[in-house]
Amino acid sequence: MALNTSLPPEFDRGVVTTVHQGDCHVSAAPDVTFSTVLGSCVSACVRDRVANVGGMNHFLLAEQSGSAKDRYGASARYGAFAMEQLINKVLSQGTGNKANLEIKIFGGGKINSVLDDVGAKNIEFVRQFLIDEGYVSTSEDLGGTYARRVLFKPHSGRAFVKRLDSEVGASVAREELAVARRRVVVPTVVDDIELF
Repeated sequence: MALNTSLPPEFDRGVVTTVHQGDCHVSAAPDVTFSTVLGSCVSACVRDRVANVGGMNHFLLAEQSGSAKDRYGASARYGAFAMEQLINKVLSQGTGNKANLEIKIFGGGKINSVLDDVGAKNIEFVRQFLIDEGYVSTSEDLGGTYARRVLFKPHSGRAFVKRLDSEVGASVAREELAVARRRVVVPTVVDDIELF
């Protein structure tokens, strides 16, 4: 991981796929870069270092609250599902050996006082999740009072983090606040049947 302001050349070419809240993408292609912007959100980058397969997720809330959890099941917006989904996808497309995984975690900034430090809760969640599952993060850039852009090359495992200025951070904070207030449940598709 590099903490820098200028983009390394390898991140400036190829296919860039944006990873939005609730997304989980996996690839083995050498020319693919995953990109996301994080405020309070957390993103994990998981890679099978033997198979050169990796992926990135992006979640805002560590867990569902009360009735939403009981009524709708898991949504990729929520941490446990997002982490399990990413790890399982990398394992299934890679060697299937958990010992070959390297995990990098990013985000969890306190960029909006209204969100009651969701970032700190997300950091606590992702660290505890990794401990509970027997993983150790190989690299991380967590916390702070700023938004950040994260770029990840799933084939090589290289990550690049750029801390963003306060204007961009304020925009990210507004978007996260809107999502947190809505707590919209993303429909789950099972065997071509859309469940709500």
